[in-house]
Amino acid sequence: KRAYERPTDSDGKRVLVDRVWPRGVRKTDAAIDYWVKELAPSTELRKWFAHDPSR
Repeated sequence: KRAYERPTDSDGKRVLVDRVWPRGVRKTDAAIDYWVKELAPSTELRKWFAHDPSR
């Protein structure tokens, strides 16, 4: 489930795996239990990918 989607009671633990916090989402509203930046792709890889599905 994306961090932009509202949390529900049936979600269980919510883990964010990203180097940057989602824009426009308050930490209190997201109800993220764990934020593990270390597992996310590097900044260089994120910039190279640039939301291009062919990559």
